[in-house]
Amino acid sequence: LQHGTVTVLMEKEGYEVTTYRVDGEYEDGRHPKEVTFTASLEEDLKRRDFTINAMAYNPSGGLVDLFGGLEDIDRKIIRCVGNAHDRFDEDALRILRAVRFSAQLGFGIEENTARAAKELAVNLKKISSERIHMEFNKMLKSPHPDYFSVADAIGIMEIVLPEYHVMSAEDKAFVGALAKECACQLPERYAAMLFMSGGYSEEDPADKSKRVLKRLKLDNDTINTASMLLRFGMLEITDDESRIRHIIYETGDKNILRILDFRTAYEKCIGNDIADVRRMYDICNMIFERGDCVSLKNLAITGKELIAMGVPAGRQMGEILNSLLMLVLDNPQLNDSEQLSKEALKILNS
Repeated sequence: LQHGTVTVLMEKEGYEVTTYRVDGEYEDGRHPKEVTFTASLEEDLKRRDFTINAMAYNPSGGLVDLFGGLEDIDRKIIRCVGNAHDRFDEDALRILRAVRFSAQLGFGIEENTARAAKELAVNLKKISSERIHMEFNKMLKSPHPDYFSVADAIGIMEIVLPEYHVMSAEDKAFVGALAKECACQLPERYAAMLFMSGGYSEEDPADKSKRVLKRLKLDNDTINTASMLLRFGMLEITDDESRIRHIIYETGDKNILRILDFRTAYEKCIGNDIADVRRMYDICNMIFERGDCVSLKNLAITGKELIAMGVPAGRQMGEILNSLLMLVLDNPQLNDSEQLSKEALKILNS
């Protein structure tokens, strides 16, 4: 309400309606200290970020386009309303938004707008990690996830993602191509963008990605999945079913299918034949469809049954269960309660 915004409900649909307003002084590089309501549409449009976002319409007055937004759409450019330096000085997040809109629409960034963004990119230090990753997320899910290179040219990446900035031009081109080849999901595309980062330090890329994405305050699912893709992305490609079951156990159930999709994208990027990867993918699906045991939860014997056989709870029970699982991974037909009980007694007696 302090910004004059209300939601009007019409037939259970919510519409945000905001009073025309003039922003006061921006003191934190993000929010105006105060706003003043006005009856002037022109005054309201003047405070917008880009010309393509500074148009208005109603049925009686038609299109109101005071700053050439329609022409900029035709020219496929992102251009600030008025003085670009002033717009970015008011709100540094607009620098990231310029690149994000560019990626979503496939537009270029107008020369003066790009120059002002580069001059003021350092002000992104004032922006919260949550707001930064929201813009990154939209960029990565756009048709042009490789536009991180555009952000880098403007000076954004040096400030907010230096792990990308220090990569060579060749590596930046590769990770951009990998991101475009990957499924349009955030973990895959973050994993792609950080794929080469491990080569610029002694840190494991999976661990590094987890640290970087935590710094950006992404959700745990995105962080853990991206880290998992980098940890196992270069796994052994094989058509040996026993080995594949062991790999499925190591990677965690159906994570393997996601990993192999990521690996397929990688192989395509370096120009390799993907037949072996797809054959392993098909074998994994066959293993799942057949119901082979690939984890302790699918083992046909439980800890309670082992206790009934005289196995004490604790470390020894865990070792016996793990030994039985390794046996079943090699020989899925042995995943039977009676047979596993016999095997458990053999291990216990030995």
